Amino acid sequence: MMKYKPVIFHSLSQLHQAMGQAPPRHPLVSVINYGDAHFNPADFEHGIVLDFYKISFKTSFSGQLKYGQGFYDFEEGGMSFVAPGQILKMQDEEADYDGMTLHIHPDFLRPYPIGNHITRYGFFSYSASEALYLSEKEKSIILSIYCFIRDELNERIDRFSQDVMIAQIELLLAYAERFYDRQFLTRKAVNHDLLAKLEETIKTYFEEEKALKNGLPSVQDLALQLHVTPRYLSDLMKNLLGLTAQQWIHERVIEKSKEYLAKREMGIAEIAYQLGFEHPQSFNKLFKGKTLLSPSEYRKTLLN
Repeated sequence: MMKYKPVIFHSLSQLHQAMGQAPPRHPLVSVINYGDAHFNPADFEHGIVLDFYKISFKTSFSGQLKYGQGFYDFEEGGMSFVAPGQILKMQDEEADYDGMTLHIHPDFLRPYPIGNHITRYGFFSYSASEALYLSEKEKSIILSIYCFIRDELNERIDRFSQDVMIAQIELLLAYAERFYDRQFLTRKAVNHDLLAKLEETIKTYFEEEKALKNGLPSVQDLALQLHVTPRYLSDLMKNLLGLTAQQWIHERVIEKSKEYLAKREMGIAEIAYQLGFEHPQSFNKLFKGKTLLSPSEYRKTLLN
């Protein structure tokens, strides 16, 4: 059991009260201006958990935000996404920023298709250190959507309101997806450094024979060593290399297996165990699926 538990907010009304805000105009969706929010960070030193989605748009920020075990700088502002059930740490130095935050209860989305496919937006699984950094033009686009939803909440709530706001939420997520694609491509130096570290990590994994003890390298293990989330790593690689992280791992496993097969020092089963497979049959299946040859057939081609 956790000795110090995070504060859990089951409703938007609870969160509004904690942030010194008037009750939300709609029980399932709200927009809060950070500049108007008032709360005591000490009350949340063990973190908060929301039973709803939180999409933050920060236009400026001073200090660091703690997410999980790490801190990140967010001086230029941007967007971050939190899904229900995630733990978000709030520290004293986090109170000084401007912008807006959109809160959406899953029940608000449930009658619409987005209620079923919102989980396909991978950025809800990213950590805060993998925030979306926006250009000035992109910021103006995002701000206009936040203002539209806020004004819709403040000025009119009728039988069309939910349809209108759902359309704006879908637009917001579509833009976020587009801007993340742009970020994967434009932050080349950072991303290529990450890929270089990934190559070194898996190389070391095999050289130190960790596969014998721990099994095949997993996306989760590699992401942990690189200090990124598994979903972010996979999305980054999909954008830059055209492969998911799992597909990339399989490619590296095949490359290493070809190296072992060429040396002819080990049998097929021994190679399978060396690579981390529990059963040689699994290795044979993967190898043939990638090369159209069984390991033994591939080894024979090396004699020609």
